[in-house]
Amino acid sequence: MLINELEKANIEALKNKDKTSRAVLSVVINKYRLQAIEIKAAGKEPNDTDVIKVIQKVLKELAEEKEGYLKLNRVEDVKGIEAQEKILEAYLPKLMSEDEIRQVIASLDDKSMPSVMKHFKANFDGKVDMSLVSKIARGQ
Repeated sequence: MLINELEKANIEALKNKDKTSRAVLSVVINKYRLQAIEIKAAGKEPNDTDVIKVIQKVLKELAEEKEGYLKLNRVEDVKGIEAQEKILEAYLPKLMSEDEIRQVIASLDDKSMPSVMKHFKANFDGKVDMSLVSKIARGQ
């Protein structure tokens, strides 16, 4: 599982005294563990998709933080956040391209917005940018 890879990387970062990697990986692992408790309480088993969602959420938080530092012109802090973003992006699967999304939408029988969104959520969760799917579905 992806969480095991993150935990191994976190241990390596600890051994190598890599504070940047250690910090961001620890945040993701801790957020995942909290989410896993909620998922198990709901009677489900956590999986890689849940880890990916946590990583994406942390990346959004980092982007917001970076935006604030850019407004304050704190270049060193921005560089640190960019390094953290790069570390996390390595663990994300490759997202579907616009062309791939268009092909999937074209192959669907029901091209209504709710049907398209439901199809992508069920079959491509974590592998596609849902806002991009929404934009393309509205445009077709």
